[in-house]
Amino acid sequence: SEQGIYYALDLGGTNFRVLRVQLGGQRSILEPDVERQPIPQHLMTSTSEDLFDFIASSLKEFVEKEGDGSDTSLMRRRELGFTFSFPVKQTSVSTGILIKWTKGFGIEDTVGREVSECLEQAMARKGLNMRVAALVNDTVGTLALGHYHDPDTIAAVIIGTGTNACYLERTDAIIKCQGLLTTSGGMVSFLYVSRQTSSDSLSDELIYFVIYLLTLTHLHLHQVVNMEWGNFWSSHLPRTSYDIELDADSPNPNDQGFEKMISGMYLGDIVRRVILRMTPLMAEMHEDDSPELTEVARILKDTLEIPDVPLKVRKLVVKVCDVVTRRAARLAAAGIVGILKKIGRDGSGGITGGRRSDIKMKRAVVAIEGGLYTSYTMFREYLHEAMIEILGEEAAEHVILMVTEDGSGVGAALLAATHSSDRVDNVQLL
Repeated sequence: SEQGIYYALDLGGTNFRVLRVQLGGQRSILEPDVERQPIPQHLMTSTSEDLFDFIASSLKEFVEKEGDGSDTSLMRRRELGFTFSFPVKQTSVSTGILIKWTKGFGIEDTVGREVSECLEQAMARKGLNMRVAALVNDTVGTLALGHYHDPDTIAAVIIGTGTNACYLERTDAIIKCQGLLTTSGGMVSFLYVSRQTSSDSLSDELIYFVIYLLTLTHLHLHQVVNMEWGNFWSSHLPRTSYDIELDADSPNPNDQGFEKMISGMYLGDIVRRVILRMTPLMAEMHEDDSPELTEVARILKDTLEIPDVPLKVRKLVVKVCDVVTRRAARLAAAGIVGILKKIGRDGSGGITGGRRSDIKMKRAVVAIEGGLYTSYTMFREYLHEAMIEILGEEAAEHVILMVTEDGSGVGAALLAATHSSDRVDNVQLL
């Protein structure tokens, strides 16, 4: 039901985006205005003030294009959703402390600082009257946009250059949050009761208090869990010598193990390493003149451990790409099913229960963003194939993978609208 103009700043790599989103209520979003801008290389390792001043200047220029660009329009305070896709310790819905930089950034004086404050100070220096109403990462923004369009959306996954996921979890199932009270995210810690009477009698107070308690007993309190699943690791993951070499040669060895087996940043390098090892065998395979390419099949099976290769896909590089992509897609599918299983939406009784035929499955929507899924047909097909294989056809019918566009930006603007200072005092129990 949110209405009005809200802004978003999406900083997640060597480029950043600024967005202007107009909400019309009734789940209505007009076509957002979007501008992309590269971050100069030297600013990625400069100072916090240099980086955020540059971003604030660009944001101010973008805001000035709203309306007639007059000074009067700049005086009005605006609400901003800040998508900051780096490891952060979230301290409230609008604040968080940077744990470490990734993706080529290395600004030491920002580590340990509250990032929304860094941005707001820069905006103040540039004369821009704007408040960070929500601090999120790209998965949370995607979840917000997905849920805005479809209330059955319970998770969001990014599968692009990198990979991550978030999902809605019951608060009482989050061990880290037990015994803590928070007003951020989706957890309801208190409600305002809207009174329609001027009476202050004890009986009225008691009635409203009872209504409040009864309502709380029926609320399923939820929070958004940012999984940072790119850093997941398990001895059960099918790690090969190629994965071990890639990890050792990377700038962050022993980190992001799951991401290095799935995301677009690394798949091509895995293929390259496989082909490099094949080079001494190229002559033998090239000189195989048998009708069924039996020597190629033998080398693939014995040396590269790729058995039973059909003739039509024995074009070597294509097959390597196929194997690496299929593994990545199946791992991503396993991660998605893991979320569904954890919250009992996979057709079973939850993570500790077995498959039950008497459970009527609810529709579960997973919002997905990222070029690896949206633009790579074979990756997408293998992921869907694995989802059906793991869940079973009947259960898989109730899981909808929904592609979102600009979720990391538009979703942040939506969350800014939800947590706008204009709306904070209007939360009511009806």
